[in-house]
Amino acid sequence: MFRLLSLSVAIACSVAAAEAHEFWVIGTPTQIDVDDPLIATLHVGQEFKGGSMSYLPPSFRKFTYFYNGEEAEVPGRIGDRPAVNMPAPGEGLVVLVHVTTNNTVTWTTWERFESFALHKDSPQTLEAHRARGLPEQGFTEVYSRYAKALIGVGDSAGQDREFGLLTEIVALENPYTDDMSDGIDVSLLYQGAPRADEQIEVFEKAADDTVTITTLRTDAEGRATIPVKPGMTYMLDAVVLREPTPALMAEENAVWESLWANITFSVPDA
Repeated sequence: MFRLLSLSVAIACSVAAAEAHEFWVIGTPTQIDVDDPLIATLHVGQEFKGGSMSYLPPSFRKFTYFYNGEEAEVPGRIGDRPAVNMPAPGEGLVVLVHVTTNNTVTWTTWERFESFALHKDSPQTLEAHRARGLPEQGFTEVYSRYAKALIGVGDSAGQDREFGLLTEIVALENPYTDDMSDGIDVSLLYQGAPRADEQIEVFEKAADDTVTITTLRTDAEGRATIPVKPGMTYMLDAVVLREPTPALMAEENAVWESLWANITFSVPDA
């Protein structure tokens, strides 16, 4: 009964994740002492707000933590909430990495799909849709998520790195130990290559849960400097919209595929 209920919750969350809803992993809190448990939650929502999800292996392809040069599976049992509740592996920076399985959404109106594509800075998708002679309603998109969370333990020393995800955002600086007065440098990747002149959406959350949303673009090397403030928590999000492979198109009956890169972290108070 519990497993059926958990899977029902997972399905409901998948439906809620359609359109412009982000998926993220975040430490609660993002900085802890060495003796504290490392706790993190999974979320689907909008504007950096959304209910938490359970630990459900059928919903992810990869769920690991990286610490001190080693990567290991996040321990858990089906239905655990919070999804991460483990002893801290030691002092330093811990990077959580979560890759979902494929999910689908059916677009019932052209206007909603158009709004989504423009919001994610992909007007070329709309042109390609018409060029392919696709219907303007009742078509399916398949999507997957590639989320990371930076958690500082003790002195929080360490560095994020590339994990070979289909798309990912890599923090080129450590927000807990490096000088953030000039912002944090990040790299946006797709299939291991830099995504030049692409949009990154920045969600900034204050202590009172007020959220400010801005966008900026990567440079010719796929890098961007994100302005940050002490005491704030951040989520960065970037989306690839592409035509599915023939095999995936047949498997999911989908005409578009979206790949969502996401990373969360906070900046300590000055």
